[in-house]
Amino acid sequence: MKNSKKMKGYFFLALAIIFSASLLTWATVRIVKAVKLQHNCAAYASRAIGAANIETAKTELSRVIDYAERENLTEGVVSVFFRNPKNDIGYWYGTLKATYQALEDFPVDAGQLAETNFLMRMHESLEEVGIPDGISIYPNNAFYFWWSIVSLAGTIVFWKLFIEEDYWW
Repeated sequence: MKNSKKMKGYFFLALAIIFSASLLTWATVRIVKAVKLQHNCAAYASRAIGAANIETAKTELSRVIDYAERENLTEGVVSVFFRNPKNDIGYWYGTLKATYQALEDFPVDAGQLAETNFLMRMHESLEEVGIPDGISIYPNNAFYFWWSIVSLAGTIVFWKLFIEEDYWW
């Protein structure tokens, strides 16, 4: 009887460790993907938003657009359950492209005041749209959601079973 209880304890411990490792792996992958997005997209978007002249804004915005196209971030929604307009990748990408085209079409002979006003409007537009939440894991948002739920639930349940049933004594 005692041997059976000990084996059951080892089984719960093994499952608790597996689910804990899965949860840690999920967190690590999410962090790495978020850092990748920050370095390759969000940092350039911030630089484009804060640009002091048209050429700098175009250069930085083109880097954001190139990244979005390279990573296939041109359409779709990052929401798992609710379709929130803030999470519409197509709208975000369309805004980037339209802003870049407006920068391309801006007259080179325009005065400093016109350029400053244009850059302020661009800043407000891009700042308002922002980068959709969860875009770093798109198109696998549902997979990452369920991975986190299952890993967290398994971690809690099996550690609780192992500790509360005194299998570790």
